[in-house]
Amino acid sequence: MIFKPGSSVFADVFQERDGIPHYKTFVAGEWIDSGKYLEVKSPIDLSVIARVSKLDWHHVDRTLAEVYNRGRWSVRDMPGEKRIEVLENVARKLEELKEDFVWALQINAGKTRSQALGEVMATIDRVKAAHLDVRKIFGEYMPGDWDSTTVETEAVVRREPVGVVLAIVPFNYPLFDVASKVVYSFVAGNAIAVKPPSADPLPVLLFAKVLEISGFPRDSLAVVTLPGAESDKLVADERIGVISFTGSSETGKKVIERAGIKQFVMELGGGDPAIVLADADLALAAERVAAGIYGYSGQRCDAIKLVLVEEAVYEDFKALLVKELSKVKVGDPRDPTTTMGPLIDPNAADFMIEAVEDALKRGGLVLFGGKRLGPTYVEPTLIEFRDKGALRQCTLYQREVFAPVALMTSFTDIDEAIELANGRRYGLDAAVFGEHQAKIRKLVRYLEVGAVYVNDTPRHGVGYYPYGGRKSSGVGREGIGYSIEYVTAYKTIVYNYRGKGIWKYAL
Repeated sequence: MIFKPGSSVFADVFQERDGIPHYKTFVAGEWIDSGKYLEVKSPIDLSVIARVSKLDWHHVDRTLAEVYNRGRWSVRDMPGEKRIEVLENVARKLEELKEDFVWALQINAGKTRSQALGEVMATIDRVKAAHLDVRKIFGEYMPGDWDSTTVETEAVVRREPVGVVLAIVPFNYPLFDVASKVVYSFVAGNAIAVKPPSADPLPVLLFAKVLEISGFPRDSLAVVTLPGAESDKLVADERIGVISFTGSSETGKKVIERAGIKQFVMELGGGDPAIVLADADLALAAERVAAGIYGYSGQRCDAIKLVLVEEAVYEDFKALLVKELSKVKVGDPRDPTTTMGPLIDPNAADFMIEAVEDALKRGGLVLFGGKRLGPTYVEPTLIEFRDKGALRQCTLYQREVFAPVALMTSFTDIDEAIELANGRRYGLDAAVFGEHQAKIRKLVRYLEVGAVYVNDTPRHGVGYYPYGGRKSSGVGREGIGYSIEYVTAYKTIVYNYRGKGIWKYAL
């Protein structure tokens, strides 16, 4: 199995040698083949589906120099109206080429067709929504007569692009996340260097081609194909003004430590709690919680990892949730009947099984799943704990396990549920199911998370509602109109008109 896009638009992006497509990378206006390659494997069967040109530091240094010295001015000097036109072109091209992107996400990221198509359509919607980001770019006027030291002056406070944004893209939504980061960075007037995920870089490279043919300033864009382990110099480079990162909390912390003084927007680890109250619609809650556990094989920052159920309905809800999980069909994502595909690589499956075994040693009981079905395939898994102290000690509670596995326990009062939910070091989202408004209001107030979803599973979608975490789950907010403030800088311009007779104050 190999990956080659069907459209002739991508003909100059790769060359086939020895039966394997060798992809070039886009660096400040040109597609280059460095002569060294990263192997790209499909999580479906671990076959090599492509090789991607790997950059050395001399390539990166030269590219950053071009993007910093020329590209950041090319995009900044492009009128905002023209930037929107470029993005409108991008949306149209994605519509025309969506089958190539769907196939890339299936083969390279292991998504089912419905999941892949959903990501492509969400990407198109996000690009189309760029005009909503624009509203946050506008500045404000400030009269000076509210302070005695500034009387007869006035100021304009404006937002300016920072310069060069480094977008570090995760493997789980390689197309949507690169598009989202490019949109809000570009619409604000920044140049962009993209660090694609090593596991599935192909959707990112295809998207770079779409940007190129849509009129994106050629010297304002670079796709830096470096392994994460070799990216320290990149994140530390002083020509980078902003880092927009989506990934694990552990990697995010390292990025911040090595980057130095920059602006950050970072969407980090999660694994969300779901709290089910006694008066909830249990069938609805079970369906939504199950989807939150196994959606894209649990490889989502907003996946549900902890299920807390009020004692009065615990047994009933447990039976319903197990029933929902039993409907999941694990298999090849190319099979239209498959519900859940593979994990991204064998290491992810290893970590999940180790975490499950750790939970069992501490007294956990497998209610469903728990088995490995292949190198990258696992069952969706639910583990029950009655001992809250033991639950707190297990790996699945203390760390984010990026796989379809969740812990489950009961609670007798709201304070206990809040304590268990807040006890994890993550604070991305929470889900609350129920109708009791006072209980819901208390949960909303005390849960230390970036978003609370009432009677629904957490899902960030296109970012119409802002998302981002607290504690180890991130810095700043992603979302339409909300990320602009992290890729722009305030500039205040003060005009002194003292003695010019413009204002005549009754002092």
